[in-house]
Amino acid sequence: MPKRRGTTTRDNLRSARAQAPFCPQVPGGAFSPLAPLLAQFLEYLGAERRLAANTIAAYRADLTAFLNSPQVRDLDDPRALTAKQLRDYLGKCHDRGISNRSTARRVSALRCFCRFLLAEKQIETDPSATISLPKPGRPLPKVLSISEVDRLLAPPTDHKDPLALRNQAMLQLLYATGLRVSELVNLPVAGLNILGGYVRVFGKGAKERLVPFGEAAREWLKLYSKEARPRILKKKRSDYLFVTGQGTAMTRLRFFQIVQQAARQAGITKTISPHVLRHSFASHLLAHGADLRSVQMMLGHADIATTQIYTHVDTERLKSAHQKFHPRG
Repeated sequence: MPKRRGTTTRDNLRSARAQAPFCPQVPGGAFSPLAPLLAQFLEYLGAERRLAANTIAAYRADLTAFLNSPQVRDLDDPRALTAKQLRDYLGKCHDRGISNRSTARRVSALRCFCRFLLAEKQIETDPSATISLPKPGRPLPKVLSISEVDRLLAPPTDHKDPLALRNQAMLQLLYATGLRVSELVNLPVAGLNILGGYVRVFGKGAKERLVPFGEAAREWLKLYSKEARPRILKKKRSDYLFVTGQGTAMTRLRFFQIVQQAARQAGITKTISPHVLRHSFASHLLAHGADLRSVQMMLGHADIATTQIYTHVDTERLKSAHQKFHPRG
């Protein structure tokens, strides 16, 4: 539960301009009167709940859209916030064709924000308490077949190109461990234990976990670390394992492009992303007998229900095979 900071709503409103970098703007350039409270909420998410930067950015985007909406744009007192305003806003989202999944995320953001306001004694009742979540209709994760993974991870044609060796090592490690793309590109040198065959990563909420990898990934990591990485750095120093020519970590977008390029070269026509390799890692483990709890720990899922989605992938594959080959399928 967040601690009350001892400031009044009026004090917060006066500090709006001081917190301008975090304050959402409504059309015409005016600041939303509730923007300082949003800035405090985002600070709370990072400092006290220790959420990842990408998660906080999603909260900021969803709540900024809400504060910019006609329903609350001119609201200058959080105590005047009502459940009807929330429902009207979510109804407009539905009318604009926003999916149930995206709407459910917005409802979650509004609930969390309102609970924060209640704990800070900025409101007396929670207007989001009666708002129900729409069923998101979660789609099954996209996965590659094992033969597609084999093609994707085929050795590069130019063994002397240090960037090609780096990209191959990253692809091998991603499929071997199922890391999130942000965990992969920001992996420090100290997080890799080649001899022990594992990586130490800090996932969502700064939670530490150890994830093992196999011999194939180990060989490519040894080759990259010994030969390619020093040539890329050119005597520069960097704490990151996978580096650019400037000695910095690779961006998520750049690695996304590398994965897509590798897929095209492998003749894979389906659209894939780094997360598809994470999905494939989990699905292939479960299909070959790994227990759900072990896969949950390797993926860094807080809730085992999140990991269970991969069991549905394998079930759907079995159903498809049954319908295709059984005489009465």
